[in-house]
Amino acid sequence: MQKLTRAVFRNNNTDTCARVCHSPTGYGLGKTYGTSAGTQDFDSVADADVVVIIGANPTDGHPVFASRLKARLRQGAKLIVIDPRRTDIVRSAHVEAAFHLPLKPGTNVAVVTAMAHVIVTEGLFDEAFIRERCDWDEFQYYVDFVADPRHSPENIEAMTGVPADDLRQAARLYATGGNGAIYYGLGVTEHSQGSTTVIGIANLAMLTGNIGRAGVGVNPLRGQNNVQGSCDMGSFPHELPGYRHVKLPEVRAIYENAWGVEIDPEPGLRIPNMLDAAVEGTFRGLYCQGEDILQSDPDTHHVAAGLRAMDCVIVHDLFLNETANYAHVFLPGSSFLEKDGTFTNAERRINRVRRVMAPRNGYEDWEITQMLANAMGGNWTYTHPSQIMDEIAATTPSFANVSYELLEEKGSVQWPCNGSAPEGTPMMHVDGFVSGKGHFMVTEYVATDERAGPRFPLLLTTGRILSHYNVGAQTRRTENVVWHPEDILEIHPHDAEQRGVKEGDWVRLASRAGETTLRATLTDRVAAGVVYTTFHHPTTQANVVTTDFSDWATNCPEYKVTAVQVSPSNGPSDWQESYNAQAELARRILPAAE
Repeated sequence: MQKLTRAVFRNNNTDTCARVCHSPTGYGLGKTYGTSAGTQDFDSVADADVVVIIGANPTDGHPVFASRLKARLRQGAKLIVIDPRRTDIVRSAHVEAAFHLPLKPGTNVAVVTAMAHVIVTEGLFDEAFIRERCDWDEFQYYVDFVADPRHSPENIEAMTGVPADDLRQAARLYATGGNGAIYYGLGVTEHSQGSTTVIGIANLAMLTGNIGRAGVGVNPLRGQNNVQGSCDMGSFPHELPGYRHVKLPEVRAIYENAWGVEIDPEPGLRIPNMLDAAVEGTFRGLYCQGEDILQSDPDTHHVAAGLRAMDCVIVHDLFLNETANYAHVFLPGSSFLEKDGTFTNAERRINRVRRVMAPRNGYEDWEITQMLANAMGGNWTYTHPSQIMDEIAATTPSFANVSYELLEEKGSVQWPCNGSAPEGTPMMHVDGFVSGKGHFMVTEYVATDERAGPRFPLLLTTGRILSHYNVGAQTRRTENVVWHPEDILEIHPHDAEQRGVKEGDWVRLASRAGETTLRATLTDRVAAGVVYTTFHHPTTQANVVTTDFSDWATNCPEYKVTAVQVSPSNGPSDWQESYNAQAELARRILPAAE
């Protein structure tokens, strides 16, 4: 896809679903450690003594990993959960967190920095590790910042809602409890300070020496099975494969020689910028493969306006998803059972995907992309995806030793896989950081511009449920809908009583951006002042209410903090009615004979 954009479309306007999930991970870990990926393999959790989960719900979002985590917790490892909501991992059969810090949405940076404050001011940091592995001058500057009393748990308690004593004890446990591992998810990254929080988490691991061995590390829980691979392959508008900036002439030269074209040194547009430019009339076409931006991206009104303004929208997907409602051309995709290739997961593991049946549409996805490229003069000549992997290995240092032959022999490998690590790298930063020295960075808390007030006094945060995957494009077409037939709004009984809302009532969920209607359930899993819902069903379109605020460094949308009001409702919102009518018209399928 990124080669199509750069070598055939001749621009850098390529982006990936990581824009709306883990782009802050790439930025934050790249700045502190020198590479944009998690530090451990999943086996590492078996050696953890203390596990910190920040902004993640592994039992629902990452159930395979969660099973391994719970096994370790049952063996005696301690658990700290930092999340506005009491997720199942906080308390379930045979598992109970030592601490649950129920912070107010949007205050991640303040809480993480306060943990660092405790570690520094109480002398719990690993000086030997820091002197050997990190930039000492930067550490001294960071210590001056983080030791300031304004970062103390007591000073931030009113702002974050986290009891100061609990926060202090949690910080002490992480720093002194043995091998400390941090796992985090979209509740960290999907904020206006998502990148800052990732940097703060990286600081915590360096402070305590929890890097470079089994049972420790900084581990992002990725949102989709191959989103790591998408990032690795240069799908961001500013990076070529291997996380190398497009402005670097020595990197562009590698691809210019391989592809026989000149590559633009200027970064392209991110997804939100593409939609902005479309509304302005300066961005005219989009090729969207395997991503449903109309349902997954924030401020649905704006996304729809951008798609509607384009001259050509091509959607390439397994199903007629919500974005396909605005498509001029729909290209049916192939499932994982119908194609050869690789997926790369959150532990940087490159796994083979093997075709077991012929594609019902006649072509594998890479063949369709190649046909489109050749129709525009690309002259691509791949006959098998192994040849694409050979090109990746020839042009990307971290993949230099990867081949289908190696994958068949080993089953899978983890990058970096090159001359220095010919069979891959299960664990990063063992003897030193990729950047040479680890870099401590100041993490000043800046409150989001999205704030509760008289009109919108509640804060909405969103997430997933076990029975559905992401926007539900696949799982809604299965019997899983028996368990979760609709999105439900979780609201605290106190907030519900104030609004005259009872269990199962239809409610209007409104924000500055828009409104929708859904049923409510009363629960103390969320604190008073906070409401929660999922985003699996297009009939709800939860992202109608999310705003265009985003991470300062990466434009990752701030899904996790939206000021809203909840009130009783008699039926669907105007948006829901108009959207459903448009979708019905857009999905009229002419008989094949015509």
